[in-house]
Amino acid sequence: MTDIVDQQTRSRMMSGIKGKNTAPELALRRALHERGFRYRLHSGKVLGRPDLVLRKHRAVVFVHGCFWHRHDGCLYATRPSTRPEFWQAKFDANVARDQTVHNELLKDGWRVATVWGCAVRKREQLLATVEILTEWLQSEETEIEIGEERIRRT
Repeated sequence: MTDIVDQQTRSRMMSGIKGKNTAPELALRRALHERGFRYRLHSGKVLGRPDLVLRKHRAVVFVHGCFWHRHDGCLYATRPSTRPEFWQAKFDANVARDQTVHNELLKDGWRVATVWGCAVRKREQLLATVEILTEWLQSEETEIEIGEERIRRT
């Protein structure tokens, strides 16, 4: 499939994609705050600058976009057809960095949650995700991954 916009427009569109304060992240933050959770945002004191740091629970939360962080089996983790080598290298580097940060945080005694963008796209999904995340934060489990497929199972 060919791109529907010219190269200059596509470049402008891609450069406008934010890394912080994304719509999925803001939705999750609001929902957690409503439930009484307090957190730090993008703390430079914690490896990997997690989206949310909940010190009281010794937990960090990463809100990952399915496309950029390659959510396995997700509808939104599409693969661009142009410049496949470039994209594959970029995706591989993202996934490797995510895994390294995840492992180091666990070694440092942090509990790590990964919330995929597909799990907070719709209001019902967001509410289910927050419910699962709340239970996890109150448990002793060290890690959790919440995606659309996990929401469907609950």
